[in-house]
Amino acid sequence: MVNTIEWTTDGVVMIDQTKLPAEEVYLTCQSYQAVADAIRTMVIRGAPAIGVAAAMGVALGVQHVVADVGADDPAFSEKSSGKIDQLVEEICSTLAATRPTAVNLFWAIDRMKRLYDSMRANGTSWKSIADALVEEALQVRTEDVKINQAIGKNGAALLPQQASVMTHCNAGALATAGYGTALGVIRAAVEGGNPVVVFANETRPFLQGARLTVWELQQDNIPVTLLTDNMAGHVLSSGRINAVVVGADRIAGNGDVANKIGTYSVAVLAKENGVPFYVAAPVSTLDLSLASGKNIPIEERDPSEVTQVQGLQVAPPDTSVFNPAFDVTPNRYVTAIITERGVVRAPYETTLRQLTTRP
Repeated sequence: MVNTIEWTTDGVVMIDQTKLPAEEVYLTCQSYQAVADAIRTMVIRGAPAIGVAAAMGVALGVQHVVADVGADDPAFSEKSSGKIDQLVEEICSTLAATRPTAVNLFWAIDRMKRLYDSMRANGTSWKSIADALVEEALQVRTEDVKINQAIGKNGAALLPQQASVMTHCNAGALATAGYGTALGVIRAAVEGGNPVVVFANETRPFLQGARLTVWELQQDNIPVTLLTDNMAGHVLSSGRINAVVVGADRIAGNGDVANKIGTYSVAVLAKENGVPFYVAAPVSTLDLSLASGKNIPIEERDPSEVTQVQGLQVAPPDTSVFNPAFDVTPNRYVTAIITERGVVRAPYETTLRQLTTRP
C-alpha cells in the first residue's frame, strides 16, 4: 500500500499525486509554507490526508520558529514570547487558508493549536512545546490509519458477497494517511474473503478516479474498471452495481454530504436505480455546527483544470469556466454513513449527534 505522507528529519515527505500515475515522485516539504502550497496545489489531497498534512505543517512551522528565534536561550525574554505566539497564529492561518471545504483540515489545525495554547499556559519550555507538537502530528497520522481500518471493517459488512461497487474520486490510501475510507471498505471486504470488483468514475476535471483510484487498486490487485463520469447512469441502470461507496470532505449535522464534484449526480442515479449509496468518513469529517449542506463552503478552482487535461488545451483559450471542486448530496440520497464508531442511518440529525458521544 502506498505511503502517502510521513514525518522525517528532513521535513514532511509526501507522494506527489499530481504526477501519478505516470511517475511515483516524493516531495519533501521543509517549511510550513511548502506544506501549505502542497495542499493548495493538490500534491496531497483528500480530507483526512490534508488534515494530517496540516498537523505536520503546524509542527514543522513551530519547530523552525523556536529554533530561528533562539527561544530556549536563557537570554530569551518572556516579553519576546508574544512574537512567537503571533508567528504560530500566522502558521495556522496560512494552512487554514489553503482549501475551504474539507473540515478535517480545520479540525487538525485546531487540535494542534489547542495543545500549543495549553502548554503555553502551563509555562512549558519552548523545546518541549515543539517536541510535543511533532508527537501530536505523528499521533494524528497513526490514529488516521487505525480509524480507516475500523471504517473498512464496519463498511465491509454492508457489502454482499462478490459485490460490484462503484466509487467516485479517490477515497483510498492516497486520500488518507493509509488504507482509505471508501477504498478502505473495499480493502477490508477483500481481506475478509469477499472478491469485490470496483467500477471507478474518472472524476473530471482533475481525474482523481482515473489517475489515482485505478492506480491504487491495481497496486493491491483489486479488479477495477474505469468509467467516464457520464457512463455512471448507464452502468447503474444495468444492474451490475450492488453498492456505491464514496468518501466525504464535510458532513453537515443533518447528514448532507460534501464530496468531490459529481458525487451528487451519482447519488441521484443510485437512488433512481435502487442501489444503496454509502458514505465512508471518519467522525472528524462531521461538522455538526452546520445545520445543512447549504452552509458548507464550496471551493472553486482554476479554470485551467477544465480547459486543459494534463496540460493539453481541450477548449478555446477564452472559454468561460465554472469549476466548483465539490457538490453537496442531500441526506435523502444517503443510505448510510460509515464511520469508525459504527454505521448510522436516517434520521441523521439524531444519529450523528448520538455517534459523537460514543467512545
